[in-house]
This record gives sequence, C-alpha cells and structure tokens, in this order.
Amino acid sequence: MTTASTNLQLRSLIKKSGELELSLVEVPIEEPKSDEVVVRIEAAPLNPSDLGLLMSVAELDTAKTRGTGANAVVSAQVPDKLMRMVTGRVDQSMPVGNEGAGVVVKAGDSKEAQALLGKTVATLGGAMYSQYRTLKVQQCMQLPPGTAPAEGASCFVNPLTSLGMTETMRREGHTALVHTAAASNLGQMLNKICIKDGIALVNIVRKPEQEELLRKLGAQHVCNTSSSSFMEDLTKALKATGATIAFDAIGGGKLAGQILACMEAAAVTAMTEYSRYGSNTFKQVYIYGNLDRGPTELTRSFGFSWSVSGWLLTPFLQKIGGAAAQKLRERVMAELKTTFASHYTRTISLTEALELANIKSYSKFGTGAKYLINPNKRS
Repeated sequence: MTTASTNLQLRSLIKKSGELELSLVEVPIEEPKSDEVVVRIEAAPLNPSDLGLLMSVAELDTAKTRGTGANAVVSAQVPDKLMRMVTGRVDQSMPVGNEGAGVVVKAGDSKEAQALLGKTVATLGGAMYSQYRTLKVQQCMQLPPGTAPAEGASCFVNPLTSLGMTETMRREGHTALVHTAAASNLGQMLNKICIKDGIALVNIVRKPEQEELLRKLGAQHVCNTSSSSFMEDLTKALKATGATIAFDAIGGGKLAGQILACMEAAAVTAMTEYSRYGSNTFKQVYIYGNLDRGPTELTRSFGFSWSVSGWLLTPFLQKIGGAAAQKLRERVMAELKTTFASHYTRTISLTEALELANIKSYSKFGTGAKYLINPNKRS
C-alpha cells in the first residue's frame, strides 16, 4: 500500500524553438474511483512506438544533458524541416509508455477493483514510465500466478499486433503473409504464431545474423535485403507461399514497392494470357511502422490490383469488437511464457533512461537490444 501522494513520471516536450526536452516530472497519484486501481509500475518496455513519442524526430547527435539524477534534463534539436510533423504536440509535456506491469497497491470500492488488490497485473493505458498509475479495472489484466511483472510487461502491444496481423490476413481472404524487420521481438512472436497455426510466412531481414536467428527458430522463408539476389529470392518465396499481404515496419524507402513488384512477378507466372494491366491478384501492403522516416517510394511495376495503406493496433481492435479482441487477449495469457515471451537486454530506472549512453543504445531499434524500464528501480 502506497502512502505517497506524488510520483515521478518521464515526460517528452517539444518547444516552439525546435528543442526536444526529456525530464522527470513530479505528478500527483490520483485517488482511485470505485472502478479504478493504483498500480505500482515495476516493468514497462521501450517499444518503437514509445520511442517515436519519446525522442520524436529529434537528432540524437545533438543530444546533451544538464543536471543529474532525477533533476537531469536531456535536450536535442528537431530539424526545422521536420517541425511540421510534430505541430500537434508543440509545447505539450507528454507522458510516455504504452504498456507495463506491476502490483495493485490501492483499489476502489467496487468488487472488480477490490479483487485486484495485491495482484500482479499487466496494463495498457499510457504514461507507464511512471512510478504509479491510476487505471480503470478494464485497463488491467491479472497475470497468471507466479508471473513476474517483467514477464507480463509486453503482453499487449507486440503480442496483439502479431495476432492482429494473422487475424487481418484471414479476415481479408489472404492465406499467407510477409513481414519486414522480421527478426525483431514482434517478428519472432509472429514467426512462432505462424509455425503453430500452420500459416506460411515470408520473413524479410537486412543482416545475415538476423537470417540465421530466424532459421534457428524454425522459419522456412527468410529473405535478406542486403543480398544481391533479394528480389529473386523474395519472388521465389512468394510463389511458394502464395502470400499476397505484407506488414511493413520500415515505412520509408523502396521496400514496400519491391514487395508489391515481387508479388506481381509471382502472380504473373500463373497467368494463362497476357494483360497490359497486370495480374488480377490483389496485393496489399500495410505500413505499421516508421523505422525509415523517408518517403515511401513506389516504382509502378505491379499492375493495377494493389493497395498500400496504414495499419495500427488500436483501430483494428475497435473494428473487430470486444468479444473478438478478448479472444486474442486470452491467447496471449495462455501462451505468455512461450509464444509471447519477451527478452530484454537490460532493465533501467527512470533516471538511467535519461543517461545519454542509454538513450543512444535503446534508440537504435537493434535486434536483441530491447530495454525495459522499472520506474521503481533505484539507480
């Protein structure tokens, strides 16, 4: 039970001057209403979506620190040409952290809230890089007995995103799929899901060691963008699997267009007569990430039956409805320590999250370099 009335929270601010600031702010711990609980946050992952808000489009090379410990402030410059991308958040101090896990230390008087008192829960509600969070009961999932907060900290974003991809595939009439940045934590989960569910998956990576990692995990189709035979390899894999839907974490550059081109090349081999409009096979690329912030480049070589659009988890869950979304959550809980297990390079405190060396490390989006923040960890 906490007796504190305030707690530290990690905030990100972009000023009109074009300067981004990261700092720890003392905020009140809100008393829980009848259907609310107070959670002592003990684990919160640094996902790419979190980093997109935390560091935004600031240039890491310009980062500097003033002050120390809980009083440290990190500043970095946002290029003038990118300021228009963040106009909506200028001069707003924004809390960060989509998901996390911890122990319920105070509860409202409802039966549902009281049932969670003292329990370890996973939470999805934003501002998770805080020592304490007051949340609705519906925003919490009780973790299985014996599950540590670190084991349940990432049970929303990556697991539900990977399940959302296969569910989207089924609902839209596709039978196999393509995934880029496939050696990521999310990509490894998706690989496990597809193997277990018998779904053909084409994994796209950029390094030989990432290719080796996925093959050791049982991946059958892995294509490396750094290979001189990438387009040929991808077309071959698409022909073998029949994959006509892709989920792209890269966003910028030529990769989305290359996937469509190879999908078309694979489809053309099954055509019985030539058409100047290309194949009738519909090809879909969903962009769900922004690892490359440059423009998405499409070289039109894939006929007229195609689409490139965005995909996000929250709108998808809203679209399928509460009952279907609950089934996905139940699967995550059932396979939390197997299919959906997450592994972390390091656990850091809130003050350590403001150290420049750590910022440069966790901002790399590197395979096998996922960080976890424990807001209640002493530095």
